[in-house]
Amino acid sequence: MSDLEKREPVAAAGTDAADRAATETDAIAGAERPVRAPDVLLGLAVVLVLGGLTRYLEINVPKWAADGTFSRVARAVEFPVYAIALGLIGNVVLSSLGLRDRLAAGFRTEFFIKTGVVLLGASVNLKLLVTAAGPAILQALLLITIVFGFTWWFAGRLGIDDKLRALLASAVSICGVSAAIAAAGAVQARREQIAYAASLVILFALPSIFLLPWLADVFGLSDAVAGAWIGGNIDTTAAVAASGALAGEEALQIATIVKTTQNALIGLVAIALTAYFTLRVERIDGAARPGLGEFWARFPKFVLGFIAASVIGTLYLQQVSASTGKEHISLVNDLRTDFLILAFVSIGLEFSVRGLREAGRRPILAFGSAVVVNLVVGLGLSILLFHDFEV
Repeated sequence: MSDLEKREPVAAAGTDAADRAATETDAIAGAERPVRAPDVLLGLAVVLVLGGLTRYLEINVPKWAADGTFSRVARAVEFPVYAIALGLIGNVVLSSLGLRDRLAAGFRTEFFIKTGVVLLGASVNLKLLVTAAGPAILQALLLITIVFGFTWWFAGRLGIDDKLRALLASAVSICGVSAAIAAAGAVQARREQIAYAASLVILFALPSIFLLPWLADVFGLSDAVAGAWIGGNIDTTAAVAASGALAGEEALQIATIVKTTQNALIGLVAIALTAYFTLRVERIDGAARPGLGEFWARFPKFVLGFIAASVIGTLYLQQVSASTGKEHISLVNDLRTDFLILAFVSIGLEFSVRGLREAGRRPILAFGSAVVVNLVVGLGLSILLFHDFEV
């Protein structure tokens, strides 16, 4: 049996650390199933075809509407809109044919978005990264503390299970599905609980992609404040990249830095949750304390790739002419866009209402309330910390 034909690892009680390392596709699918190479390749082919169609629409729709009533709208619509819409359409078609779950292993959202974010680092000047790091870290610490605390408290008041509370609080306060998966490993959550959290993340992240750039324009926010708000409040890295792209290139850079800073705190939250559940919630005599190796395994290593790409890109631009540097960075940005398109298509393909139906109303109420708190507090912190920041 090949590696691809092995069953995917899941997050469940009683398994070791490797078995708890669920993927985003695992979390959304919510059920263990055999993964075969032909299905993976066919699922990947679907993503690539829809990604190619996204590029085609992005280039040609403005041309088709050039002389029409909707010409301005057509020019404003960018690749994230087409990619997610096509992914959702593909989701419906594949589901109606009974193929979606079988091909889901080829929808590599996590790989696509992390690769895209690392490539984005090449176009983020190191000076910008260092300058923005201070307010980004402060915003991340305050926002995570406030939103995590509110979600944990409110979900407890609603009588939600402690493990699901941890997943919801981590997802809404840090970075969505990735944080929920990290928290699941820390608290040994059940697989269906990961599916609940993942479905809620996607349900609220999709409208946020378009709502926050629009609100930022309505409120007259600067690029830095808009980017900080988007990066600090939208729950998935993919959705942050999509929303930041709609808000503009400068807003996208700040949004990515803020979200990357939050991502870097996943490890700290996982450590805290592991210790809390081991020492307080589970109350098992003689339970082993988490080791450094387990903490490192949960750290979002693509953050290091983003920083490394920024360092390499900054040093490279200092060694070549402005025209050469601009040309080469443009090529990297095109590649980055390709990976982000594939990620957004995969988000649409992976979306499922099954987890929402099984979760009931209480997790939805807790998560939705936390999203509102996140938006309000995040806007205040973004204005306070980034109002004088120049991209």
